[in-house]
Amino acid sequence: MALTIAGTGFSTCTSKKLRVLLIPFFATSHIEPFTDLAIRLAAAAAVEATVAVTPANVSIVRSVLERHYGKHHTAPVKITTYPFPAVDGLPGGVENLGKAAPADSWRIDATAVSDALMRPAQEALVREQSPDALVTDLHFVWNVRVAEELGVPCVRFSVIGAFSSLAMRHLELLAPDVAGGDPDPDVVAVVPRFPGPPVRMPRAELPEFLRRKAEVGCSTRNPFYAAQADCFGLAVNTFSDLEQHYCEMQMRQGYVKRAYFLGPVSPRPSPAAAGGGGGWLDSKPDRSVVYVCFGSLAPVSDAQLRELALGLEASGRPFLWVVRAEEWAPPEGWEERVRDRGLMVTTWAPQTAILGHQAVGAFVTHCGWNSVLETVAAGVPVLTWPLVFEQFITERLVTEVLGIGERLWPHGAGVRSTSCAEHELVPAEAVARVVMAFMAPGGPGDAARGRVRDLAAKAHAAMVEGGSSHRDLRRLVDDLVEARSAAGGIKSVLAP
Repeated sequence: MALTIAGTGFSTCTSKKLRVLLIPFFATSHIEPFTDLAIRLAAAAAVEATVAVTPANVSIVRSVLERHYGKHHTAPVKITTYPFPAVDGLPGGVENLGKAAPADSWRIDATAVSDALMRPAQEALVREQSPDALVTDLHFVWNVRVAEELGVPCVRFSVIGAFSSLAMRHLELLAPDVAGGDPDPDVVAVVPRFPGPPVRMPRAELPEFLRRKAEVGCSTRNPFYAAQADCFGLAVNTFSDLEQHYCEMQMRQGYVKRAYFLGPVSPRPSPAAAGGGGGWLDSKPDRSVVYVCFGSLAPVSDAQLRELALGLEASGRPFLWVVRAEEWAPPEGWEERVRDRGLMVTTWAPQTAILGHQAVGAFVTHCGWNSVLETVAAGVPVLTWPLVFEQFITERLVTEVLGIGERLWPHGAGVRSTSCAEHELVPAEAVARVVMAFMAPGGPGDAARGRVRDLAAKAHAAMVEGGSSHRDLRRLVDDLVEARSAAGGIKSVLAP
């Protein structure tokens, strides 16, 4: 007797569910899309999805589940925990990149990739759970071997887009002299063997792991890429129409055995879910508001926050600004001066709902991948202000390949860097000038809006039944069920 899941087009020949265990890295920007993927899996097919996190990160998973299912409904996605190890120099209970002091964030990264510190607890959990399939973050290279020993498939889920992931891979393995050699921050790297327009990166804007490459002595047999090649497959939070050439390259170059492009996995809420900013946004004209947010990790100095505040004020445009700085206060008298047209939010804000509100006309973003997908899905053009990690690379996709926004600080205006110590202060005058020009009628913002709205339609088409991301999700489940059957599990085949 077939079990059909209403509204999904999926059916299975038995009520025996495929048990999938998902293990994200210790950052909100990873935990949230992993949880969104678990929700998609649980809804789209007969899958029992469990998200595994350390105790201090449980609240992040619960928050995502509550936003999706409501506070008073039982979520079909389960949560399980494993201990975060004691780490020298890291206070107890600090288990998330966003909770660590800036000087200690490297300890979270180092712990995550430590075979000695992290593997024992994760391996014990995986063996105890004994899932039919494992979905792991890229940091945890040992999970590929653990899954292999248990005879179950291991899929790596990338919360970073195909463009940036491939650019970093090619810079590290194919351009070692530029990535890890000359310490001059002005040296420009061109990403080798890359489709589309040339991608040029000043060394100062490369992720710090690439800038340190010469110091740590990485080889061409990078363990992260080796594990990815050995994995059952790679799933990516993107959709084909957004990054087609770069998605195709994953398979064409033999980097992975199988590839699944499942995004955007985050659901699209109604603008009514915009929370405290919703009523304020309702009072503003369509496409008039500049939304400013730098994500869950915001290494922005107090001096820079001051310049940004003064620049938003001088722009004359309505703005909604999410500030993640507990001890910072705006300039004296600023709140009173901008009261009628500016809203500063210091708590969590429902970003997808805000972006979906008709009053929002532009998004000043750090180019975190979740934010890029959310603004694409909402059809809102961007002004880019990258800060760390791969964000400067993602900026090239947004501005030079897709053409859905512009740099807030133009080329040649000053030094930008993934290192806070090197990043020059962006003055208030520059902020005001670019915001005014971008938001002017008939200006660059209007042209970018046309392109991003076209992508928004494609994003929505990808996620509905029969769309590219929906088909890839179905193919992923099909492949995992087939792997379980081949390994001697209970027969369960999805209908064609």
